[in-house]
Amino acid sequence: MDEEFERLEKPAAGGVRPWVARFILRMGGWRIGGAPPNLCKYVIVAAPHTAWMDGVWMLAFAWYWGINLAWIGKASLAKGPLGWLTRRVGLIPVDRSAAQGLVAQIVEQFDKRDSLFLSIPPEGTRGKGSYWKSGFYQIARGAGVPICLSYLDYGVREAGFGPMIKTSDNIVADMDRIRAFYKPEWARHPGLFTLPRLREESSIPMVSIEASNNLAVDLNGPLREVVQD
Repeated sequence: MDEEFERLEKPAAGGVRPWVARFILRMGGWRIGGAPPNLCKYVIVAAPHTAWMDGVWMLAFAWYWGINLAWIGKASLAKGPLGWLTRRVGLIPVDRSAAQGLVAQIVEQFDKRDSLFLSIPPEGTRGKGSYWKSGFYQIARGAGVPICLSYLDYGVREAGFGPMIKTSDNIVADMDRIRAFYKPEWARHPGLFTLPRLREESSIPMVSIEASNNLAVDLNGPLREVVQD
């Protein structure tokens, strides 16, 4: 499924953000892993998310590649004296009381914009939960854009962009590919990692991590090759 998506060949060449990103990642001892897809619009799964620093590393390696991440927040964050700053760093304000709903609001943003890289941590919290929140999946499906599985592997200190997934009519099959990719031991706190499972799948038996490993996701292939800076 990934063969149809070209990847960026080189990181951002200049500018303040790439320089800051390189500095932060080197200080943190991180390697740059899989390159992002060469697309203008997609949803990014930001996982694992068990520590507050996850967001810092995620932002740094996105800047390394010249990607300006967008994120979802309540509308009040875009108001007041610091409203300009939250928008500058990628906030997409949403009105949770709006009749059209959050998913519809974000789908509309995908329709309006020429470029949008929306980062969503589907675990929803740094504590262990029972399910992933399905917003990332619903938004990608509604907007007709692919999902990119980004990753932070604390075991080898590597961050990057993994497999691309196009949503289908089979939510379980789509989630099986996601389960095949993510490993609890990658997390900063493995015991707090919420396994990839949506509440919408609750009536269907979950594929175990061991069984998911038999799916065709090559973790040692080009998606996990380290880019030399």
